[in-house]
Amino acid sequence: MLIGALLAKKGNHVVTVRPRSTVTELLAVLADNNIGAAVVSDDGSSISGIVSERDVVRGLNDRGAAVLDAPVSAIMTTEVRTCGPGVKVEDLRQTMTTHRIRHVPVVVDDRLAGIVSIGDVVKSAIEALETEKAYLVDYLHR
Repeated sequence: MLIGALLAKKGNHVVTVRPRSTVTELLAVLADNNIGAAVVSDDGSSISGIVSERDVVRGLNDRGAAVLDAPVSAIMTTEVRTCGPGVKVEDLRQTMTTHRIRHVPVVVDDRLAGIVSIGDVVKSAIEALETEKAYLVDYLHR
């Protein structure tokens, strides 16, 4: 399965925050959307960075509660791994595992086109295994 097919099933909505948003504002966005990361973008289609719950925890550890008033740009990851819709889900799973990444923005023509989480990738793998199992069970009962 390709990433584009995965996005077609799950949707291509991406939650973004501006680099100037405070960490407190970020936490509200994450909680309101029940997500673990947001793409940092000034315009909703370019990528300045990505910020996750893990970044917030590290910021709290390093700076204490003062980080809550800091801009998201102070804690975001700026070297963002992205992929295109033509990438195989299995290849992205390997990349995410190797580099310990939980969220990968999908880009088309240098514009944000979606986001894939490790949960999406695992769900896709489970669905593929369940389909294969169903075919095998059907084959055995013929």
